[in-house]
Amino acid sequence: MTKTEDVLRVLAEVRDPELGKDVVSLHMIDNVKVEGGRVEFTLNLTTPACPLRARLEEAAKGAVAALPGVTHVEMKTSANVYATRDFDGADVLKGVKNVIAVASGKGGVGKSTVAVNLAVALAASGAKVGILDADVYGPNIPLMMGVSAPPMVRDDKVVPPVAHGVKVASLGFFYNEATPVIWRGPLVAGAVRQLLTQVEWGELDYLVCDLPPGTGDASLTLAQTVPLGGILVVTTPQEAALNIAAKALAMFKRLDVPIIGVVENMSYFVCPHCGERTAVFSSGGGRKISAERGVEFLGEIPLAVAVREHSDSGSPIVSALPDSPESLVYKELAFRVAGMLSIVAWTKMKK
Repeated sequence: MTKTEDVLRVLAEVRDPELGKDVVSLHMIDNVKVEGGRVEFTLNLTTPACPLRARLEEAAKGAVAALPGVTHVEMKTSANVYATRDFDGADVLKGVKNVIAVASGKGGVGKSTVAVNLAVALAASGAKVGILDADVYGPNIPLMMGVSAPPMVRDDKVVPPVAHGVKVASLGFFYNEATPVIWRGPLVAGAVRQLLTQVEWGELDYLVCDLPPGTGDASLTLAQTVPLGGILVVTTPQEAALNIAAKALAMFKRLDVPIIGVVENMSYFVCPHCGERTAVFSSGGGRKISAERGVEFLGEIPLAVAVREHSDSGSPIVSALPDSPESLVYKELAFRVAGMLSIVAWTKMKK
């Protein structure tokens, strides 16, 4: 007759492909029940955006089903996101498990579009997500997320509105769109610090931070104020963007911030009429810089009219057209980012 120990023994042979450990030692198995030939248990993933979820579920269920005497396996799947920071004892962002910074060396590479669709894709997977618009000179996140009304203030804290399943905070809520921001470094740093400390984020699995281009005060303030789970650097394939992206990578490495990887935006254009693929801004640059700097290359995002149209209308393409080819690329990016953060978190837990 099958016992609980037998179930745990065979599940201890099932390994998480990313973390390289078995699901029992990773505390991913709960609520094991054995009644005759019927076995029930819960598989707790390290993130709902697990890139290898189907493979892990199949392996776990198959291992238990192969036990002698087992006639039925009922497996529930849940998720308990690993934290890359000690959010319980933190002074700022107390309920936030992982902070993801989206950066670029220069403007015009589509960094904010990547940040928005990354956040929406993570939320669509079932995670609790917020997005912080730290690009104080050009806060476009409210426009892209379709949020225009000023947020409420409660007990001296800003209550972020929710759009497309994501909590949104931006300096753009608090000044006129037609007014240029003419600030020196200390004011920029102070604004970013206020956004970090005076917004009531609550409990989040991921907070995506859209940084201004370059390696200035906003990026430094974020890196020095709150432990970052990692940096995602956005570039385009042409040489001008790559050179500056390399400088951004070097700065964050010097600050000892984990580099999640590089994503190449506007990599190619697919003609809607003939289907021909054209590398408008050259090709292969993102892979090249990733190899040279020893970081992960996270993929290529196409240049697409639909992405621009939905960003301008406040309905990110991942939300508006979830099954479109462009949305699937963003979802794959979200899966890879979530998986790499799980690795960073597990590495810290072992120390």
